[in-house]
Amino acid sequence: MDGNSKKLGIRRTTRDFPPAHYLFKVESFSLLAKTGVDKYESDVFEAAGHKWRLSLYPNGDNKSNGSGFISLYLVIDHTENLPHTWEVNVSFRLFMLDQIRGKYLTIEDADGAVKRFHWLKTEWGFAQLISLESFNDTSNGYLIGDCCIFGAEVFLMERNCKWECLSIIKEPEDNTITFKMDNFSKLDKKYYESSVHTIGDSKWKLTVYPKGNVKFKGKALSVFLELVEAEKLPPKRKVYAEYKLRVRNQINDNHMEFTVERWFSATSVNWGYPQFIALKLLHDASKGYVVYDSLIVEAEIALVSKVKRFS
Repeated sequence: MDGNSKKLGIRRTTRDFPPAHYLFKVESFSLLAKTGVDKYESDVFEAAGHKWRLSLYPNGDNKSNGSGFISLYLVIDHTENLPHTWEVNVSFRLFMLDQIRGKYLTIEDADGAVKRFHWLKTEWGFAQLISLESFNDTSNGYLIGDCCIFGAEVFLMERNCKWECLSIIKEPEDNTITFKMDNFSKLDKKYYESSVHTIGDSKWKLTVYPKGNVKFKGKALSVFLELVEAEKLPPKRKVYAEYKLRVRNQINDNHMEFTVERWFSATSVNWGYPQFIALKLLHDASKGYVVYDSLIVEAEIALVSKVKRFS
């Protein structure tokens, strides 16, 4: 990139494949330049759902500091049927073919800025596309046999952006799941589940194994918090929770509890303690965990992530 390009914020690169939307060939370019025409407009082409032209200034657009250069602009056409306040936002590139090396010089804004076409601004481009000195130098390949080829590609930038907001909620409302298990000594199923509670924007439940789970079966109470419908989460989505799992002491406040920090996902739907409290200790009446044959298990969520999606 030359110094003038840097100053103007123009990026010039080369590539092998042609522009996606339009090629404009000019034969006998020197004769066109001598006709005295300020600009020549190409035929209409379609791209990005709209109609366009290329506007070529063979001797430069003198009104925009284009003297000594070739100027080339992209012009939107057929706008008479658009709403009065129409607006079209596009990203575009202009091209020149190096006919010796078979490569395309690509000219675009250095920052890739989106250009806003509207009823007061119907063209964008480059007053200093290339200096006439460089253009006329046949070793560069742009003008061979008095023939040159320009091009354009145009991409619509629609405002249909979707976004999401992740937040970590501290002490969310109704953040405690209380699961009272009556007739505890007579429970004979492998596990029991609490009702489902919505905390944050996720659904949760407790799963309790009265006689223990897996290797702690017959040895300890197993308690887990589960993210309900985790399999419906979008791919890679995770839900964070910091929570306490608790077996309430119904005589005093000496509860048995543990704090957990965990990211839940479709492949990690629950987390807790298979060895929460030894069954011997749990059933000791003097300890206050089982009273009138009832056990109270709780999950208190202190922090939970929440995602809002917008379109």
